[in-house]
Amino acid sequence: MQINLISDTVTKPTPGMLKAMMHAQVGDDVFKNDPSVNALEEKVADFFGTESALYFPSGTMTNQTAIKLHTQPGDQLICDKYAHVYNYEGGGVSFNSGVSCKLVDGHRGMMTAEQVEKAINPPDFYHSPLTSLVCIENTTNKGGGACWDFSELEKIKTVCDTHGLNYHLDGARLWNALVKKEEDPKKYGKLFDSISVCFSKGLGCPVGSVLVGNEELIDKALRTRKVLGGGMRQSGFLAAAAIYALENHIDRLKEDHEKAQEIGKVLSEHSFVKKVEPIETNIIIFELDESRVSEKEFVDKLAQKHISIIGMGQGKLRMVTHLDYTDEMHSILLQTLIELG
Repeated sequence: MQINLISDTVTKPTPGMLKAMMHAQVGDDVFKNDPSVNALEEKVADFFGTESALYFPSGTMTNQTAIKLHTQPGDQLICDKYAHVYNYEGGGVSFNSGVSCKLVDGHRGMMTAEQVEKAINPPDFYHSPLTSLVCIENTTNKGGGACWDFSELEKIKTVCDTHGLNYHLDGARLWNALVKKEEDPKKYGKLFDSISVCFSKGLGCPVGSVLVGNEELIDKALRTRKVLGGGMRQSGFLAAAAIYALENHIDRLKEDHEKAQEIGKVLSEHSFVKKVEPIETNIIIFELDESRVSEKEFVDKLAQKHISIIGMGQGKLRMVTHLDYTDEMHSILLQTLIELG
């Protein structure tokens, strides 16, 4: 049995999802004539209480489109030093939009409103880039699946309004935060100028992300998506999977969170584990005492047991629980970790 905890992107469609995909009504989405894609976009916009939504092939393209729409070449966006848009999108901020990033030294990928305000360049000082956008990531990937406090997001919104800045949420794993904190998605839709959400992570879809915002923004996003090569044809087969996930896979995220907590507990009981980051959702990040066991040794020992995890650099390792990580796999992993001690 192979146990893959590298990411929650490794899942395959469930039987119910496959059935929904095979029975999807499809058309040509480049002409906006795919009924399943149109239905998904309406459903996601309604979920967040926004005017409109647009389906994309990837979360990176979704974020990059939002950044391009909210900025002009030469501008600067503010984000935490752990932000996905800075670390894991191939330099797209500069390549696609001609924009630089002002990095904030936050806590586990989360910055405060005070830090954001201090990071804003004086708009009349033409020697520095013009600050035009604040990007948030919830949950934070590199921060170990941490969930933002909504009141702090509201404070940052006040800063944005005061200084005329746009406000984008990279909500790739926002579903996990909504479940963990029992929050209303419409509060997020009201707060942010744009939100990207991913269906190929915790919700278990094979492909796809959605950008939500007002009608004017999404109309412009359609053109940008085309320029970036994101127009798909009979993508309703994929959209049907996302609709199924919205209706069936959100509440079950609690199971992933519970399993992650149990893994973290076992890891924290080992003397060779230096630190386990706080666990809120489905991501476990931990550091080894390399005087006891090296990262390579640990990863190799798990690999011998057909268990795959990933190194994040700087001595950190990561496991991510997901839809395809079964109770049987969980028992095997926990026993394996216990035996490693």
